[in-house]
Amino acid sequence: MDFHYFLSLISKIEKAKLGGLASQIKMIPKERDIPSLRDIELSKPRRAAVLALFYPDKNHLTKFLLILRPDYDGTHASQISFPGGKYELEDGSLEITALRETSEEVGITMDRIELLKKMTDTYIPPSNFLVSPYVGFSHDIPKFITNHEVEEIVEVNLADLLSDQTVSSKNLSTSYMQNIEVPCFKLNNRTVWGATAMMLSEIKDLIKDNLH
Repeated sequence: MDFHYFLSLISKIEKAKLGGLASQIKMIPKERDIPSLRDIELSKPRRAAVLALFYPDKNHLTKFLLILRPDYDGTHASQISFPGGKYELEDGSLEITALRETSEEVGITMDRIELLKKMTDTYIPPSNFLVSPYVGFSHDIPKFITNHEVEEIVEVNLADLLSDQTVSSKNLSTSYMQNIEVPCFKLNNRTVWGATAMMLSEIKDLIKDNLH
């Protein structure tokens, strides 16, 4: 998708209704129990925020940013995700959390990012985080400077996300069940599943529903 065309969609996207759980559930295995809002509240989850950042490449095509987390002793090791992280009191808001973490992890300063929309909060049971995803964009071609929390930058064409041919499934063992078929996106020869896939599914529906 041409980046100027993407920019022309912004006013519609800003006003558009979110797909919510109906969009996210497309990327949830049918065997998984979906916690109620009450259950999530009772779990007293920690808060976090991530950013889906859209930007132009040198050919003026629209790309968005994913990152590969390094291999470490933690729940989300070696997974594909959006830049983002835990809310800190000094942030003052989850929007700032998303912007700060993006700046720290990939080197894009907060003043170069325009926030477009907050998406539906996503609960991650294994780590007990309630994550607020934000969609933002930059007019600049990014120059990434990564920190220790990023193993690799993964730049994805928006057109690939919008294509139904990138939707797939993979047999995985997860925190809640062994050897199950998990819905996923195949993007840049990477398997994107779990909370990030749920967020991407809602973003995909949002953009596709508002194409001219």
